Amino acid sequence: MTYELFIGDRLFSSWSLRGWLMLKKFGLPYRTHMVGLYSGSMAEDMAQVSPARLVPALRLPDGIVVGESLAIAETLAERHPEANLWPQNATARATARWLCSEMVAGFAALRSECPMQLLHCWRGFAPTAETLTDLKRIELLWQHARSVSGAKQGPLFETYSLADVFYTPVAARIIGYDLPVSEQNREYCLQLLADISVRQWRAMGMTVKYDPFPYNQNLPSVPWPIGETSSAMPATDGPSINSACPYSGKPVTHFLKLNGRIWGFCNAFCRDKTLSDPQAWPKFEKMVSSVNHS
Repeated sequence: MTYELFIGDRLFSSWSLRGWLMLKKFGLPYRTHMVGLYSGSMAEDMAQVSPARLVPALRLPDGIVVGESLAIAETLAERHPEANLWPQNATARATARWLCSEMVAGFAALRSECPMQLLHCWRGFAPTAETLTDLKRIELLWQHARSVSGAKQGPLFETYSLADVFYTPVAARIIGYDLPVSEQNREYCLQLLADISVRQWRAMGMTVKYDPFPYNQNLPSVPWPIGETSSAMPATDGPSINSACPYSGKPVTHFLKLNGRIWGFCNAFCRDKTLSDPQAWPKFEKMVSSVNHS
């Protein structure tokens, strides 16, 4: 039983990130299909999940198509009660549904003025009064969630839930545009973005280069704050220390150099996502560690 998730460009598609986290973070089996948001192929790519017209869209194992993020969330929660996508406590669960619904329907100023981008952090961005109002509302909702759950830090309802999924792209906007929030909420945003799954999503997004870069603000920028700057570099050929790709187990054809050693992968995507953030990939880290300690 495998779900098929249709997503857009990872660096920019906030709703796709939500759809992917629903599956990835709760251990549900899935395959992804890329939709060309910027290549002009979106209509063609989405034809097989018609009448869904936006990403993410989910095709269930029986072929039924579900569009819209909140509908996908409720469908997965209903089909997998054991995964605890919603908080188990009834009051917390109702509150989490409220927060997610308001995210879907609201914060138009924040979403339009600060499109999600995961490449770097802008400096000198000046939010409008409308965006500042959205931020105050978000902080109030987070405060209310914590008053309901008793959680002082970390996930809003003590354990990771769909509420954290839905607000992860909000965290990316807050950090990416250096928006004014309390220190507690900034720390929460950084915790969401430091999640290994989010780091992997960003690393996969970094394999695609954009010219021109969408949503350019013409402002100075600083590096993304999660993950160290990678010292890995592409290598033209082997031999590599490993003969099988750490992700697929297939023979290696593409290479990178890290700490003076050559490592191999089965294709350019596997290599390039590792180049972007080597520490985001436990299978690669385990392979490197086993060699370093042998």
